[in-house]
Amino acid sequence: MRIELEELVDYTLIGIHTSEEDYRLAYLLNKNLNTSFSKFKQHLDFKNNTATYSIYEFLDESKQQEIYLISNKFIGNHTQIPKATLFSDSISYSTTSYLIKEKKKVDFFLKIVGDTSAFEIKNIVNKLNNIHQIITSYSINPSELKSKDFLIF
Repeated sequence: MRIELEELVDYTLIGIHTSEEDYRLAYLLNKNLNTSFSKFKQHLDFKNNTATYSIYEFLDESKQQEIYLISNKFIGNHTQIPKATLFSDSISYSTTSYLIKEKKKVDFFLKIVGDTSAFEIKNIVNKLNNIHQIITSYSINPSELKSKDFLIF
């Protein structure tokens, strides 16, 4: 008899849809959730990829939680120089990369590390959905994500 243990995920994840920039969303969360998000010491980046994803951090010592606001999208600009011809001009284009590819419609993730009750998550989602600049937010089960390892830092 073989027993397989499901991989334990020790954080809660909330998806946020918004057109706001990362710094503006961090400000709105600070104002509406009574948090103090500040820029994390580093971005998430990957060796073989030119994409970087911004992170904001809030340490809630009273609840013993670490909360991170993580961007899911990176829009990069590229320039391609064609072979030299009489009418050759460089071609510029942009590409979009996603941290969690299976959640391409999510603009930001709110990652909560520490004990969090279902009631508390529901309360946070309700507060987020009451911010006019946020289109919608909802809880995501991290164990169902194929690329959940990108959220471990």
